[in-house]
Amino acid sequence: MLGFVLTTLVTALSLIVVDFFVPGVGIATFPVAIGAAIAIGFINSSVKPLIQLLSLPITLLSLGSFSLVINGFCLWFASLFVPGFTVHGLFSFVFAPIALSIVSTLLTNFFISKGIDKKLASLSDRLSAKLGRKLDLTSVNEVNYQPASEQVILVEAVEVH
Repeated sequence: MLGFVLTTLVTALSLIVVDFFVPGVGIATFPVAIGAAIAIGFINSSVKPLIQLLSLPITLLSLGSFSLVINGFCLWFASLFVPGFTVHGLFSFVFAPIALSIVSTLLTNFFISKGIDKKLASLSDRLSAKLGRKLDLTSVNEVNYQPASEQVILVEAVEVH
């Protein structure tokens, strides 16, 4: 549960940054960004694997470049379900997922370097002790962060200092 909350918050903040820098992407409010982050996570975990499987021959022939189209489609598809979140134009269709991946990776590394994840886990433990029962939250050591968009593999391989 804690991993889901952290991933959703990082994705929402990343969407706000992408809205600022990429023309054609619109986020009306922060609650809309939260809803968009949840929609993107749901689509990336349910619809995207099926699309990747069906488009595997095209992706192989294009040496992986078609994955940019798949990521753009998934981002656009998520925008259909969240009022106040828009993705318009070819430029935003291609570059918004790339920018989202870069920004979410940078924000995740920033939060981890500041120890935010450990502070939230500590807060969860204190709340559990006060309530007298264990909350059903995943410990920070078990969180496997997956960025909102995985099209830029090289970005994740680079360490940010």
